Amino acid sequence: MAETLKDAKYTDLLPYASSPDKTAQFVKEVCQIMLQFIERSLDLGTKVMEFLPPEELAKRIEFGLKDEADDLQQILTYCRDTLHYSVKTGHPYFFNQLFAGIDIISLMGDCLASAANTSMYTYEVGPVFVLMENSVLKQMMNFIGYTSGDGILAPGGSLSNIYALSAARFKMFPESKKQGIRHLPPLVCLTSQEGHYSLKKGAALLGLGTDGIISVETDELGRMIPSDLRAKIEDAKSRGLCPFMVNATSGTSVRGVFDPLIAISEICHEFNLWLHIDASWGGACLLSKKHRHLMTGSERSTY
Repeated sequence: MAETLKDAKYTDLLPYASSPDKTAQFVKEVCQIMLQFIERSLDLGTKVMEFLPPEELAKRIEFGLKDEADDLQQILTYCRDTLHYSVKTGHPYFFNQLFAGIDIISLMGDCLASAANTSMYTYEVGPVFVLMENSVLKQMMNFIGYTSGDGILAPGGSLSNIYALSAARFKMFPESKKQGIRHLPPLVCLTSQEGHYSLKKGAALLGLGTDGIISVETDELGRMIPSDLRAKIEDAKSRGLCPFMVNATSGTSVRGVFDPLIAISEICHEFNLWLHIDASWGGACLLSKKHRHLMTGSERSTY
């Protein structure tokens, strides 16, 4: 048995070898590297990132696969280099609308979930996490104002929008699940001109085509104009198209604007259209007493 991490390889760790002490040493070393990175991320005296051009970074870190395994000391070096050249998204000077900084409890939760290495598709495989998911979903529905419902946790806003397109199509044409789209009328979804590009990506994936996304004009602040939404719906119907969903946005990607949900929901109710709210950017306002009003009307979305 190798006595140092420099001489040791992955085969000297659990579960390949009965060596809990060496495994603990390696895990502690990795955790220390992570902790040092977090501390540097919160230090105003450090850079947000150590930027290198791609060709230069490729010289600093070995990315190729090897025939022989590296020793654990080299693995630790890779860990240090990986964080050293990564963007410090928790840095006080890092500004981007898609990051929430560092939360230690969440970080440890990620580690715990990875250690369990389970899945969510049945209770038998992931009993704790399945009940946890159900509890989180119920609480989220309460935040929104839903009186009933179900849901899933999606990995991001893009896939959530694609899920919405699929669900809305199924709601209007349940036979599409079995028969596909060959017998359906030309379906169209309406969203503001500042809506997320993932809707067009989803339309392409689901066979609707990117022409199946109709842009609605916005006002000077970037909010969807309800009167233009109505006009676009009526125009689409007059041209033999079949509107089936409206996508409102709570927190547009560029300007962080919130569409007028109540006015939009009334139009959707009038034309019997599925109302989806893309709130991946601004949905957290539901947790804020100060900003919750921006999500007024979210309870009227289709579920």
